[in-house]
Amino acid sequence: MDPDDLRAALADAPGVPDPGWLDEALARVAAEPDAVGRLFPAAGRHCGRGPLPAAPGWHADEAARALLLCALPADRAATEAEAGYRYGDADEKRAVLKALPLLPIGAQAVPLLHDAIRTNDTRLVAAALGPYARHLDQPTWRQAVLKCVFMGVPLSVVDGLDERADAEVATMLGGLTEERRAAGRDTAADALALLDRLTTGGGTTAAGNTRTTEA
Repeated sequence: MDPDDLRAALADAPGVPDPGWLDEALARVAAEPDAVGRLFPAAGRHCGRGPLPAAPGWHADEAARALLLCALPADRAATEAEAGYRYGDADEKRAVLKALPLLPIGAQAVPLLHDAIRTNDTRLVAAALGPYARHLDQPTWRQAVLKCVFMGVPLSVVDGLDERADAEVATMLGGLTEERRAAGRDTAADALALLDRLTTGGGTTAAGNTRTTEA
């Protein structure tokens, strides 16, 4: 999903409260970058908060906020993204996390991912494991994947899961599965499927657990 796709998805979204607001806000941010601090929180009120049919996984407020960050001069993007995250509510934080791969900031915003992964907000953890998570080091990424399993976050949100999951992830998942089985608890189907792919290539998982739902 790139900025043009998000603009098109917003243009096609039903029930936008103030259809002309975003164009004016983007022009304002491009001309006056400091304005983003005032406009960023207002996006939900003017653009709505509903899901975007043309941009699966995105909501209108998230897309609008991502576009505001994309409208900034390149040398302001990292600073304003951090401010939007640090001082924003949960919806604003999630919008920043989803916008990161669209911004020309390299790995500068990795500390925001670390913060999101430490929270108990499943929406933030999920957003932190999108495409920008390619900048996470492997140990941190592995722990984040395991946290998804603990929290019941679907592993489908983890960008590049099969390409990046390794033997250490299999070991961690196998240990967790055994612990849950000993406690009479189930392990989510997607976690078992990943363990299966990493260990046996099909059939019964290495841990021998055939349960398929999270307790």
